[in-house]
Amino acid sequence: MIRRPSRLAARALLATLLAVQAFAFGVAPASAADKGYALDLAAKGDYVAQSNFVQCVGASMQMMLNIINPTNDRTARTQLRLQNIARDLSGTRSDGQQRKGASVRGWSAGLNQLGAGPYRLVGADTLDQALRLAATSIRQTHRPVGLLVWRGRHAWVMSGFEATADPLKTGDFTVTAAIVMDPLYPHGSAVWGPSPKPRQAVTPQVLGRQFVPRRGNASWPGNPIDPSAQRTMAGLSGKYVLVLPYDAIRASRLFHVAR
Repeated sequence: MIRRPSRLAARALLATLLAVQAFAFGVAPASAADKGYALDLAAKGDYVAQSNFVQCVGASMQMMLNIINPTNDRTARTQLRLQNIARDLSGTRSDGQQRKGASVRGWSAGLNQLGAGPYRLVGADTLDQALRLAATSIRQTHRPVGLLVWRGRHAWVMSGFEATADPLKTGDFTVTAAIVMDPLYPHGSAVWGPSPKPRQAVTPQVLGRQFVPRRGNASWPGNPIDPSAQRTMAGLSGKYVLVLPYDAIRASRLFHVAR
């Protein structure tokens, strides 16, 4: 009499066959699959709301400094000082009028002037490229990244990320979520959508509704008029723009880097 093998024996045989197949074809067994990687540099007290509807850059700089420094400063006085630094480093408006806000150029230069850098402006062609570069930079430098959202009208901070793998261990990874802080929370925008909660992990699909390429016309009011600054901002037109720390970052040909 031929007996049908027991269920337990059949499972053991299947496992053996799968292991042999994995060895033969170089495929890792399921138990060795990458479990992903997550990192958030921010703490609860690092978030700061902007004091008015103009100071998004000052507030974002304040949050980034809170993350970098051992102590927090959430005062309106400091935020105004940071806003003024960024505005002074932004250059004059193309129409000659005094600017109320600050440009992304002043944001990056202000962080460098305050010793939080080095930071630089980087433009990526796609959202995936921008997130991969931001995640790698955060992982390597342990400093936050600035995101220019709303086509260049608003500033967010990216303090961390979730990914399929550790960017320091492999280049084959995908960012599945960005951990962001919007200084305008909880107001949001009637045009662009609600503000994420501070340190909320949002998917690329959700982030991409507000983090979009900077407007393509480099001559819009508010751009600096000096030639070097104009070239910098023109090179970022139509790009996903980041204020990026770069200690260990090596620029790829995939990205436009504005120095």
